Amino acid sequence: MKIVIIGGTGQIGTKVIERLTAQGHEAVAASPQTGVNTLTGEGLSEALAGAQVVVDVTNAPSWETEAVLNFFTTSTRNQLAAEAEAGVRHHVAVSIVGSRKMAGSGYMDAKIAQEDLIIAGPIPYTIIHATQFFEFVPWIAQASTGEDGKVRVSPHLFQPIAADDVADAVVRAALGEPAGAIEIAGPDKLGIDEAVRQAVPDADVVSDPDAGYFGADVDDTSLVAGEGAWIGKRRFADFVAR
Repeated sequence: MKIVIIGGTGQIGTKVIERLTAQGHEAVAASPQTGVNTLTGEGLSEALAGAQVVVDVTNAPSWETEAVLNFFTTSTRNQLAAEAEAGVRHHVAVSIVGSRKMAGSGYMDAKIAQEDLIIAGPIPYTIIHATQFFEFVPWIAQASTGEDGKVRVSPHLFQPIAADDVADAVVRAALGEPAGAIEIAGPDKLGIDEAVRQAVPDADVVSDPDAGYFGADVDDTSLVAGEGAWIGKRRFADFVAR
């Protein structure tokens, strides 16, 4: 089966390519590095020719409010149009657990807009709502560091997941039937502040209930998966230990 991975040269995309190829599928990496630009449409129709499934694991190059909205909406519109022309049967996209609970954040609003386009679009779909990746936690610390050097983050719960588990879930979805919206998460729930302390032990962490999460207000339900979520097998403590 031919499966095109939009963003196939990135962190998750490369793992998905490796897994699909190992299982005997024709996994095609589509990104600017391979001559495919979903914002301009360059190379998109050629890459999708003969594909049965398209997987979108892209992330915006800029998180500025207007730029991120333009990226996800333009890219998704172009993908769906090209998929309809190519006869693609399944569109798989990775989004974020709790995105709709955090409306008002520029990034989350952009992800909601992306999801809405997919839901209303012509291609049967699976939207994988993932919790934040283990590998993202040090960046949370960096982004939350003030001029005084203190890292102010929320003590509210989240349920991070390993990038390898995300890739496993994406492959499973790509090889399955369209499933609508699903959730995936790691096996451990812990405070964002505690996760930063573990992953960045030299950080001067301040637990701030009002810190929010990238511009969105959060509580202990915002960033954790609900019942029925697919749970990864890799533990956050093992990631920290490595």
